[in-house]
Amino acid sequence: MASAMAAAAPADEDGSPRETKQGGFKTMPFILANEICDRFATAGFNANLITYLTQQLHLPLVEASNLLTNFNGTAAFTPVLGAIVADSCAGRFWTIAGGGALYQLGMLGLVAAALAPALRPAPCAAAAAPPCQRASGGQLAMLYLSLLLTALGGGGIRPCVVAFGADQFGRRGRRPGGEQKWSYFNLYFFSMGLAVLLALTVVVYIQENVGWGLGFGIPAIAMFLSVLSFVVGYPLYVKVKPEGSPFKRLLQVVVAAFRKRKEDVPEDAGLLYHNKELDAPIAADGKLLHTDQLRFLDRAAVLTTGDVADSGEPHLWRVSTVHRVEELKSIVRMLPLWAASITLIAAASHNFTFAIQQARTMDRHLTPSFQIPPATMIIFTTLTMLVSLALYDRAFVPLARRCTGRRSGITYFQRMGAGFAVSVLGVMAGALVETRRRGVAAEHGLLDSPAAVVPISVFWLVPQYALHGMSDALSTVGHMEFLYDQSPESMRSSAAALFWVAGSLGNYLGTVLVTVVQSASRGVWLQDNINRGRLDYYYWLVTFLLVLNLVYYIACFHFYTLKTFEVDAGDEARRPHDGGGEQGGERMAEPCLGQVGASGDGVGTVCDGDKHIR
Repeated sequence: MASAMAAAAPADEDGSPRETKQGGFKTMPFILANEICDRFATAGFNANLITYLTQQLHLPLVEASNLLTNFNGTAAFTPVLGAIVADSCAGRFWTIAGGGALYQLGMLGLVAAALAPALRPAPCAAAAAPPCQRASGGQLAMLYLSLLLTALGGGGIRPCVVAFGADQFGRRGRRPGGEQKWSYFNLYFFSMGLAVLLALTVVVYIQENVGWGLGFGIPAIAMFLSVLSFVVGYPLYVKVKPEGSPFKRLLQVVVAAFRKRKEDVPEDAGLLYHNKELDAPIAADGKLLHTDQLRFLDRAAVLTTGDVADSGEPHLWRVSTVHRVEELKSIVRMLPLWAASITLIAAASHNFTFAIQQARTMDRHLTPSFQIPPATMIIFTTLTMLVSLALYDRAFVPLARRCTGRRSGITYFQRMGAGFAVSVLGVMAGALVETRRRGVAAEHGLLDSPAAVVPISVFWLVPQYALHGMSDALSTVGHMEFLYDQSPESMRSSAAALFWVAGSLGNYLGTVLVTVVQSASRGVWLQDNINRGRLDYYYWLVTFLLVLNLVYYIACFHFYTLKTFEVDAGDEARRPHDGGGEQGGERMAEPCLGQVGASGDGVGTVCDGDKHIR
């Protein structure tokens, strides 16, 4: 294994590994500058888009909310396409660069729509005049096209950036920089939070008080700088070549297993098909070991007549290696835990729709002449996330490490579960505050005055936003770590795509939930006039769903099986003693079995049946 990796690793003319000149933290300014500008651009137009849809395009609140969640769902699904392109042919670098260019075109379309009077409806007239004219079909088509381009562009960027950044530190700690990889995840999300923070303060204020043309123009400029900064760093990057679409390999396993559905699986896993040379490009970590779960898929690795050509080449639509079968098993085992995040994202989607409408009705004045834009309230989610990430990394982890002995303090499974629990408190806080806000509106006779300011401070909303920020710092980072660590090594772009697919399905679920509630309550709970609506009932319903989701997550975690793989002795000797998120190992004289540990900070080694999880 070690020799195979050495042969695959690029080297300079003097024979030294190229990673001494490429990769590492020197690439981070270019990668993070790209992603910071991208997130600044995304947050700059997305955070306040509900206001643009309702006040500039004059769409009803529920329709605008569903349009926004559907767009977010589509934007979160396109990373699947980006992952396929990156892993099968283009590679991560060119997929990110191409995605940035598409995103730029979409942003320019939004700027044009905000500046050209023909691309948006006329402003509302006086109160006595006819109702506001909503956007026409052609005007909405321009909006949809622009949003579609940004969604496709984001699909090229999002599944690749995290994995591309981790590529700069080597694969699972085998190069010296591997110990730094898990710090990269916290650095990544912290940098993204700073970008969102800037967008929520500067861009949202400009949109509300200066104009939408400039408010969309600044994010468009940021996206241009994003693409430029990323391309400039081209000579410094480690660029891992694509090894073919992992989805094709998974499909081959399914097809082979179906063809052999009547074959008996031998009790001895050693009798199944193994081909180390074939799997070498996709198994640098080590060959995945056979597991007893999902044994019906093992039929794909049962050798029958005609499965292997006379030249020794296998017909991969007829037979798959054990490693490839275990790749599919790893993904299937991850899905139940992955799915737990879908409900969480659906619950949080109202922060960008209904919660902003709540803020618009409340007293937002900081001084007699200055008031906070409603969408800027999301800043408290971002601030809390940033503070939570810093405290988690610098205070909580060292303290927890003393108690647990784990380098990461707690496992990423525990981190995700804590995030799910905090999200329950966040929605509960929203329900209590909405009950209070509506009560004050009733006391002052404002139930039929949706445009009036309810005499209650907007800062009552801070607890719910802050709790959602804390939940993000726990569950979102833990979710990404889980997907990256437990996915097969050749599918890490696809694992990042799964992260975004959860966001896609979560937003679609949010749309379904709103539609069902709207229908079941006959339009009483969710109204354009939220003073007359019962938004608090909706929040209590979401709280109940999140409690059920937490119970589901705990049950899935209880039955989860960690992936295991074989490690050659020479390769193991090159690992750091305590990887801190990687597979820390000791020098051994014989091949061992490495098991990704539930520590979330990785791993131990297994020899002669003895497991040492650090």
